[in-house]
Amino acid sequence: MATVAEQFIEVLRQAGVERIYGVVGDSLNPVVDAIRKAGGIEWIHVQNEEAGAFAASAEAQVTGRLAVCAGSCGPGNTHLLQGLYDAHRSGAPVLALASHIPSAQIGTGFFQETHPGRLFVECSHFCDMISTPEQMPRVLRTAVQQAIGLGGVSVVVLPGDVAELSAVHPAGEHDFLTTTGTVVPPADQVAELAAALNRAEKVMLFCGAGTRHARDEVMALAGRVLAPVGHALRGKEWIQYDNPYDVGMSGLLGYGACHEAMHDADLVVLAGTDFPYDDFLPGARTIQIDHDAGRLGRRTPLELAVHGDVGATIRAVLPHVAQKTDRRHLDKTLRKHLKVLENVVEAYTHDIEHHLPIHPEYVANLIDELAADDAVFTVDTGMCCVWAARYLSPNGRRRVIGSFVHGSMANALPQAVGAQFADRRRQVVSLSGDGGLAMLLGELLTVRQHDLPVKTVVFNNSSLGMVKLEMMVEGMPDFGTDHAPVDYAAIAGAAGIGALRVENPSDVREALATAFATPGPFLLDVVTDPDVLAMPPSVSGAQVKGFALAASKIVLNGGVGRMIDMAKANLRNIPLP
Repeated sequence: MATVAEQFIEVLRQAGVERIYGVVGDSLNPVVDAIRKAGGIEWIHVQNEEAGAFAASAEAQVTGRLAVCAGSCGPGNTHLLQGLYDAHRSGAPVLALASHIPSAQIGTGFFQETHPGRLFVECSHFCDMISTPEQMPRVLRTAVQQAIGLGGVSVVVLPGDVAELSAVHPAGEHDFLTTTGTVVPPADQVAELAAALNRAEKVMLFCGAGTRHARDEVMALAGRVLAPVGHALRGKEWIQYDNPYDVGMSGLLGYGACHEAMHDADLVVLAGTDFPYDDFLPGARTIQIDHDAGRLGRRTPLELAVHGDVGATIRAVLPHVAQKTDRRHLDKTLRKHLKVLENVVEAYTHDIEHHLPIHPEYVANLIDELAADDAVFTVDTGMCCVWAARYLSPNGRRRVIGSFVHGSMANALPQAVGAQFADRRRQVVSLSGDGGLAMLLGELLTVRQHDLPVKTVVFNNSSLGMVKLEMMVEGMPDFGTDHAPVDYAAIAGAAGIGALRVENPSDVREALATAFATPGPFLLDVVTDPDVLAMPPSVSGAQVKGFALAASKIVLNGGVGRMIDMAKANLRNIPLP
């Protein structure tokens, strides 16, 4: 008879799981041994369980399938927390195995005792313990289905001694639901939406990650109502490319005319976005479309709440929406968008190829130019998010993954590990800040151990750049944000990873080309300007804080790479009077 641990692995195999990320040890050993004996599922050793959770999150986001991580009792599974929070808030289907102390010792203050059943509740849809063999395989299958069906994390707690017991029920076979249905809005909501769109003279569409499978529908609606189309950061990769109505992105990392278009409109449609920064929303004249009814209206008051997938909703409403003919709002916004980009781009591109220290914008722009058309970019929190938002050009095949909802440091490299395991042939580029890389530096050893061809580009400014900016925005002198220079190329080289350090902008292009062309892992350590995006002293903290005014003010509207070319192309398409 199989053990509970062996049955656990069999159920995961049936669910299509190919690997488990974690660190072996004590209470987890029976499960790891079951992996060894079963075959068909890899055990992926990472240096820190936190990285294993981030890796599983990225794998799930790239593949759309369940990914798994594990931690041994006590500290082993508490390390999982950061990555699981990120996975859950990103909607990534991840199962975490939190092994536990011997069941007879639970509640006695035993060595390494924690309460994982309490610990993971906030970052999971499902969190419960298998305390007897009789609960298998039902509880595990329930956990798997919760993660897949709801999109997010399930945590199964398993004491090590229970894992070694003989299974009672056969594993059998089971068909897991892997594709969820489409949410179609009620007819009355469709009618109200059509009426609102027909009444409004100036419509604006603001799109998020929920437009992933609705790009064609969004473009059709924009063309019908002649609406400018803006996006949140997580909507960028799905809606920005080849978009004749594009007016950029809103929020502190935003650029272009998105904010103005939103506030100038008679009606704003939030399509598949849970954009959290309500200060940037008009606070009125707003309709929200979302497949998750719990998100409707939690950011801003709504004129109409529509419960449905974005694509299904637009397909239902489009036949009832009249073709608008007045392009003044759209054309005015497109002209404004180009003007904003032209006004700021000079400050970020003039003589940039010769500027010392190296402009990080220049590096990001070259990464965008030289990377593969189907590359996966993983992006550290902080200034790397700025460069990703402004410079990485989506095309429908590239992916951009980061801790965009949870905002955790150190996510990029471990997420690159998971994305690369998902497909070793696909180019994976980690845009790592030196602060983030330092936090989980040991994962360079994971990359080397598994010979993953991850390309790590370190924006090395010896500073926590975003924190420095936050302090200055608040009117504080930056303090505690800078640290001594570190040669990350030397560290990578010592770990057996190909590496180059670049300090001169004239060397960046060739170094990136070398990194991308080199088989196996490679780290490019680029010494960049720590003062980029620092607020000018003449702008007071009070001015900025009031409406992140400038988050706007040219400083955060800065360089936008090839997006200015698209803005010019869109203007050329405006019909002549």
